[in-house]
Amino acid sequence: MDDANPVVSVTTGMDHIGLTVVSLSDSLAFFTNCLGWRLTGERPDYPAAFVTDGHLKVTLWQVKDQNNYQAFDRRQNVGLHHLAMKVGTLEDLHLLYDRVSKWPNVTTEFSPEPSGAGPKIHFMINEPGGCRIEFSWDPR
Repeated sequence: MDDANPVVSVTTGMDHIGLTVVSLSDSLAFFTNCLGWRLTGERPDYPAAFVTDGHLKVTLWQVKDQNNYQAFDRRQNVGLHHLAMKVGTLEDLHLLYDRVSKWPNVTTEFSPEPSGAGPKIHFMINEPGGCRIEFSWDPR
């Protein structure tokens, strides 16, 4: 970067995040029925579904071959490490953890705990389609 002529960003935030999932129906049910997101559209021919929480938009894409795919590995594959979502209160974080951790085919990596030295509190799961998701509350 040239200090005399700094580059000015022309981006204005995230439009959407696309996630490839093992089972579109399982992931769609998780986002809509467990997290309470709204379905905004579908492409059955792809297949894909579009969901939102009113702030973030996520596209869920079905893997081409459900019997032959590469499982998510944040340490070996270039790309997504995890999707991180925030919640408004510590109480909401704990209520969400209770609901999410009991959802079918969700694996919990860890329950709510401080992120580093805190004060942020977070937990990490793998949703039914195999994607790693962090949920966090930060009082700052």
